[in-house]
Amino acid sequence: MREKWKIFTNGFFKDNPVLIQLLGCCSVLALSVTVQGSLGMGVALTFVLACSNVVISLLRKVIPDKVRIPCFIVVIATFVTLVEMIVEAFLPDLYTSMGVFLALIVVNCIVLGRAEMFASKNGVLDSLLDGLGMGVGYTIVIVAMAAVRELIGSGTFWGLRIIPEGYQIGIVAQTPGGFLVFGIAIAVLVKINNRRGKEYKPEIGCEGCPLQCADKSECQKEEAK
Repeated sequence: MREKWKIFTNGFFKDNPVLIQLLGCCSVLALSVTVQGSLGMGVALTFVLACSNVVISLLRKVIPDKVRIPCFIVVIATFVTLVEMIVEAFLPDLYTSMGVFLALIVVNCIVLGRAEMFASKNGVLDSLLDGLGMGVGYTIVIVAMAAVRELIGSGTFWGLRIIPEGYQIGIVAQTPGGFLVFGIAIAVLVKINNRRGKEYKPEIGCEGCPLQCADKSECQKEEAK
């Protein structure tokens, strides 16, 4: 049970997909302007992550290795299309605010990365927990950034006026402000992880390398350095 909990919470802080792995940054920077849009994006990506992880885990033994990436994309695209249709039908304003980034979940590095690195190598339950955990980690980051940017940059929260007009710092809601808040968020999480004694140390090795070199001696020499 403890191991399952570790898989689920891994994406919250220690291996957060956005602030530690630096994946899916485009949608975070673009949509973290309003809390509503950010929450919608977080929920949509979490749903796609969890469902695609489960299906890919179920099919991992029958998908040919040479065409695994196209197969993963087909599975992911199916769930993204389903989410698009539901959001457009029932939440048209949210669909409009999310724009092209909802469809671009298909090629989001987080979704494809978890399919390749985890779901294709682990069981269904673990893959489900991993997808949910990484999705929640993504949602925490994008919503937290949106709350700061919307409040300081626009003076509102969830569309409600909190700070009187004329007192907000407009640049925070713009592109430079997004990068600034993003950088601060990375620094804060790294500091938290270091204090908890969980400094991020990426695993370096030949497993999962797309080159699949016949002679791994040169790679091993570089790794030794």
